[in-house]
Amino acid sequence: MSSAMKQPDASPIVACTISRDVSNFDLLIEDMETAMGEAWGDLGFAEAMAYLNQPEAESLEFVAIALDDEDEDRLTMIGEIIGLAHGRDIKVILIADDVGPAALHQLLRDGADEFVPYPLPENELQAAIERLRAPAPAPQGVTAPTANGEDGVLLGVHGLAGGTGATTLAVNLAWELATVSKEDAPRVCILDFGLQFGSVSTFLDLPRREPVFEMWSDTEAMDEDIFKQALVSYEDRLWVLTAPPEVLPLDMISPEDVNRVLEQARKHFDYVIVDMPTTLVQWTETVLTSAQIYFVTLEMDMRSAQNTLRLKRALMAEELPLERLRFCINRAPKFTDLNGKSRIKRMAESLEINIELQLPDGGRAVSQGADHGLPLASSAPKNPLRKEIAKLAAQLHELGKSDAEAA
Repeated sequence: MSSAMKQPDASPIVACTISRDVSNFDLLIEDMETAMGEAWGDLGFAEAMAYLNQPEAESLEFVAIALDDEDEDRLTMIGEIIGLAHGRDIKVILIADDVGPAALHQLLRDGADEFVPYPLPENELQAAIERLRAPAPAPQGVTAPTANGEDGVLLGVHGLAGGTGATTLAVNLAWELATVSKEDAPRVCILDFGLQFGSVSTFLDLPRREPVFEMWSDTEAMDEDIFKQALVSYEDRLWVLTAPPEVLPLDMISPEDVNRVLEQARKHFDYVIVDMPTTLVQWTETVLTSAQIYFVTLEMDMRSAQNTLRLKRALMAEELPLERLRFCINRAPKFTDLNGKSRIKRMAESLEINIELQLPDGGRAVSQGADHGLPLASSAPKNPLRKEIAKLAAQLHELGKSDAEAA
């Protein structure tokens, strides 16, 4: 009769280690056995890719990805594993042995939840597991500002070619405005309208969230709450509408959609900065005609000169306000470079434009700060580019206060 009795099920697998060879991490094996008993398994990187796509993976609570310096050429695959795990709401712990900081930073930005160095400090794996299991803390009251009945200042930023520093200017100008005053800091928002490859979220190390796509999908139903839910804060001082998580066609949104979002943003913020895609689209006119200032970034090269002429002809053909444009030279020559200054003057004369802002070359510190998700004020406060953008922010803020007092 006993042979006919139902046998108890084996303990379900709720955790898994993923590595090139788990025997290289013997301390991890010991700590997993202590923390999880028999309720864990082990997979190689390729096996994990297949397993996480199967229904059996739904029982997993977390995975511990163990890697060393020999695995740095597998970062793309490991990033995909992290993405698959998050797609099934599985937490990810990184166990890293002699892995470079750049590789770790990339994997953490890919979505890893916890990082533990190897050899494992005593009880650190158990502590990481407990942190993963702890309920998410309740919001601490950090919410987007409410409407104050006045429309904020709208500033557009548009690069005339890739690499001319448009996003660098937009992100750092937004942060400088948000921190321009300790006593009465203005409320600042940056909108990333690069629906395909917008990188404001990367420059500030912020997640791209699904509510952004949901908001753009139906702006007619958008109210104050939906708009706020699409925003994410940086340091609780700057509010950001990131690009959507997925690449979207630029014509997915209409001028009416853009206008509704701009209206919501201007109701809630003193300054709204829009990082525009390089491509001219139907709703470029919407932003241009709504903006008080529309910054256009270019460089001292032939592609910028040709694109400037094309832009001018396009705007003139549509009778759009050229006077809103403020041309900004990126990587401008130093003030001691008289030859460079002369070239800028000749370029402006030949294009029949005024170059009102000269942004100095910030060097490698600019890309390094962006890779670390930090504005220049935090990563390189003495950088000449940061100083120029800070000066621009102070001028804009003083101008804004003067206009408000006059009104």
